[in-house]
Amino acid sequence: MGNDGVAAVEKALSLLDCFKPGAESQSLAMLAQTSGMHKTTVYRLMNSLERMGYVVRSQAGNYSLGHRLLYLGKLFEQSFHLSSVVEPALHALAALTKESASYYVHDNGRRLCLFRVEPSEGLRETRLAGTTLPLDDTAIAQVIRYWGLGEPIYDKPPALPLFTAGARDVHTAAFAVPVFGAGDQFMAALTLSGPASRLNAAHASGELDRPQLDTAADLSRKLGASAGFCENVYRS
Repeated sequence: MGNDGVAAVEKALSLLDCFKPGAESQSLAMLAQTSGMHKTTVYRLMNSLERMGYVVRSQAGNYSLGHRLLYLGKLFEQSFHLSSVVEPALHALAALTKESASYYVHDNGRRLCLFRVEPSEGLRETRLAGTTLPLDDTAIAQVIRYWGLGEPIYDKPPALPLFTAGARDVHTAAFAVPVFGAGDQFMAALTLSGPASRLNAAHASGELDRPQLDTAADLSRKLGASAGFCENVYRS
């Protein structure tokens, strides 16, 4: 069975992504301009969304989000558990790369390892979930400092994934990629860490770049980041 999806469904959902804080109500022309779709296409798709309760249309003809989205949002709040989203992604990444995969968040001026999965074989750097470390010069801390705290440590967004070797321990190295959530806001640093000798070679070859970027993009979408934002951030 293929995984191509249905173009019309994806277009309709992308129109919902056009609504943002400050743009809660939009005209047909605004939606067409933001989405890049023809007005006729937008009109047909919005009619379908309106019939299903996902948008409402005012007397003036402007669209806003509908009650059905609130209902689904409440269901999501009741059923969502961060670990059920993050941990399977870390297990898959660790199995694919044979390196330690972690999910770090900012916590009171430090970086907290919230989730951690070790590879099943080979030499590895072992750390327990719940460990806190300083916001130093490691790739992990740089992701949190730049994307999470807004520190101007780069003049422009750097190429991903970030990589450092020997920044904290001469024998270890790490890759790190930001993960985003609802409103395209920073949530965490997704990392791969391990022996410096092995990861230096992987950094030179680029063999681990795409798995990390793909995992971060998938996680971000599942956590609420918009598809267009993810495509822009994680493209190689």
